[in-house]
Amino acid sequence: MKKSSTSAYVALVVVCFFWGTTYLASRIGVRHVHGIMLAGVRQTIAGILLTSFFLLKGYKLPDKIILSRLFIIGVMMLCLSNGLLTWALQYIPSGLCAIIVATVPIWITFFSYFLVQRNRFSLLLIAGMAIGLLGVGGIFYDYLANMMNPEFRFGIFLSLIACISWALGSVLTARWALKVNFLYGAGFQMLFSGIVMVIAAVFMGQSFPAAALNLELWGSLLYLILFGSILGYSAYVFVLNNLPPSLASVYAYINPIVAVLLGWLILKEHLNWTTGIFCMVTLAGVFIVNRAVIINKRKYEHSN
Repeated sequence: MKKSSTSAYVALVVVCFFWGTTYLASRIGVRHVHGIMLAGVRQTIAGILLTSFFLLKGYKLPDKIILSRLFIIGVMMLCLSNGLLTWALQYIPSGLCAIIVATVPIWITFFSYFLVQRNRFSLLLIAGMAIGLLGVGGIFYDYLANMMNPEFRFGIFLSLIACISWALGSVLTARWALKVNFLYGAGFQMLFSGIVMVIAAVFMGQSFPAAALNLELWGSLLYLILFGSILGYSAYVFVLNNLPPSLASVYAYINPIVAVLLGWLILKEHLNWTTGIFCMVTLAGVFIVNRAVIINKRKYEHSN
């Protein structure tokens, strides 16, 4: 096995584990500060660190068109996705949030059909979507009593909007194919979105207790910056460039499991056999969708 392949598999393990733990870290952080402010400060600091690293290495600033598109993608994938998800964690368990996010491949497939290329929906693809949605529906049934709580419903709503925004941003990223280093571009996305979220949080009347010696808050923020944004995203980009996309997508099945187990073990979140089974059903549906997309792509390439 080549050294690059070995490193890529290590990076995949990093993504699978650490991105799963960010739900727990965010859930702890929002105990002390509003989710939009927490996400904004996190992304701003991570963006400054990443862009400064590349600028010090001699990279030039991207042109205005690329910067404007990085801004749009950053707002969609980080403000309206990561920001809203962090806000949602004020109202719903971290494990439930992670399971909802696991449906993102289904949304990406749906929007790709309308915005990129209108391939026919195969029976396998439709079956995968149906199974995935059935799994989510089963999990919601287990939380039926909580749905009477308006704050819980608001958290679910924020999570769904976040998934749709991430999916749309992902499709735009693939469609535009910006000619800029992935990590350098990600740094600008983090910086732009972070600034927007901090400004939005201030207008919402929120503040960040920077002077307060709150170990939970600062520990959560530091973890999210280092392990969620910088290490996690860097590892993910490395995986995408060294392993097949079908293998890289494995993280989408592992993250929710990590998040659910950590939420149950550390935060004593709700977990029973019903939730566990429907979680597996959801992930099975997402897996089938991914397989169907890969098969359809191979058929398209073969026909051309």
